[in-house]
Amino acid sequence: MVKEIIINSSSNQTRVAITEDGNLVDFFVDYPENRRMVGDIYLGRVARVLPGIRAAFIDIGMKHDAFLHFSDIGQRTKQFQHMLGDEDSDVEDADDDESTKTNGGNGTKTTPLPEIPKLRKGEEILVQITKEPVNNKGVRVTSSVSIAGRFCVLLPFDNKIGISKKISDYKERRRLRNIARGIIPPNYGLIIRTVAKDQTEDAVKDDLTNLVKTWKNIESAAKSEEPPTIVHQDLSTTDSVIRDLLTSDVSKVFVDSKKLFKQIKNYVQLVQPDLLEKIELYRSSSSIFDEFKIEEQITTLMGRRVQLPSGGYLIIEHTEAMVVIDVNSGRYAKSKEQELNSLKTDLEASREIARQLRLRDIGGIIVVDFIDLEEDKNRKKIYDELKKEFRRDRSKVSVLPMSDFGLVQITRQRIRQNIMQAMKDVCPVCGGTGFMTKESHLVYDIEDWLKKYRKYFGGFSLIIKCHPTDASRLQNKKFTKIQFKFLVKFTIEEDSSIARGRFKFFSKRTGVDLTEKFK
Repeated sequence: MVKEIIINSSSNQTRVAITEDGNLVDFFVDYPENRRMVGDIYLGRVARVLPGIRAAFIDIGMKHDAFLHFSDIGQRTKQFQHMLGDEDSDVEDADDDESTKTNGGNGTKTTPLPEIPKLRKGEEILVQITKEPVNNKGVRVTSSVSIAGRFCVLLPFDNKIGISKKISDYKERRRLRNIARGIIPPNYGLIIRTVAKDQTEDAVKDDLTNLVKTWKNIESAAKSEEPPTIVHQDLSTTDSVIRDLLTSDVSKVFVDSKKLFKQIKNYVQLVQPDLLEKIELYRSSSSIFDEFKIEEQITTLMGRRVQLPSGGYLIIEHTEAMVVIDVNSGRYAKSKEQELNSLKTDLEASREIARQLRLRDIGGIIVVDFIDLEEDKNRKKIYDELKKEFRRDRSKVSVLPMSDFGLVQITRQRIRQNIMQAMKDVCPVCGGTGFMTKESHLVYDIEDWLKKYRKYFGGFSLIIKCHPTDASRLQNKKFTKIQFKFLVKFTIEEDSSIARGRFKFFSKRTGVDLTEKFK
């Protein structure tokens, strides 16, 4: 398998594509108004504590306060508070005790909820962003601060050592654990990352040294700055892709920007010089994404419909609460061997769904409506295929077996906006619904308002202000008849600030807004 990273940089955005044998498997967009925020560390101030929802809101200087769930208040919170000089802090760690207690009423065992941490409004707290804002929700943060490097993750005020689960070789895990024990400074914890496999002790030690320096700078800034303020900004999307995904199995990295090419080479020279030969500057005059046939694959990310090899297709719909995917057989539907046909389409859909969720970076709850299968063994095949495909996903994914209705429920870790939210704005005409109010209903709404108006007033001149698209649709004979029917003369004025399908009525003589008075 040929795995490549292709980077396209322009004046206002950088796009990163990861392909396997020419097929797009991961796609990232990095631009100023949507800067990557996960990993950033802030010195904040507790704005509100709400025990009812087991959460606190932290002022970190953004439009919306950051959301800190009590489960994200780690064991090391006290040490961070002491570091800030708040020795009298009432902060307590969330109770992670998994023990059970007996309910005196019926003798059943129940698991107690973690003890509610005592956070005081107005006190300082060091937090790290774990999820970026989505729609009108603020960022989600944790008080368990960690700093990621190329080969390891530093955990200040911790004493544990962890090895990535993706390193399965027992001898290699033991070797890396021994290295970690030998180089870790006192009062720190360390997690060895997957890319550290087969690396030398010196390479891991150099990475740790850089992380400790970074933490010292954060510690110094946190002690000297006033909240709310950012004390550490993590790498950009492009840099983090190189840090996390440039491994020995990557054949080439193509970059079409000289500046970015030099930045990447300098970073790789520092952390893993043996990969330098894989980085190549793309010099052709044609677009790099066109050359590697990525642009046409990106186009499919923007559509509702995704075609399957055998003629079936997926319909992907985004709602406020979840994403719904419908699997259709299309032309691949014959009366003979219906079960086998349905199974083949559902298996193709399973592979494509796993790919699309990665490509579009869709998180949260996903419900898939597969084509009905009669046999239980075939339903299990779909479940097993999904589980197998999702093993390649870097985000945490949970899948439930297919229900009797042919539905599969999936949850996927959501860290930032999906590609659609990042690259598209809500349509100003339909407001994101995908529908426009019919002309007949627009006329009905106006007539309904006029009926209420005519109960109190006779023939007066009115001004109707509405969206330009509505104004152009209402300039017809039917609208003229309404004026005669209600003995009211009105003028239509365009106002782009008014939402599509809404109207405002003004007295032409006084200019007074009458809309709400007769609604």
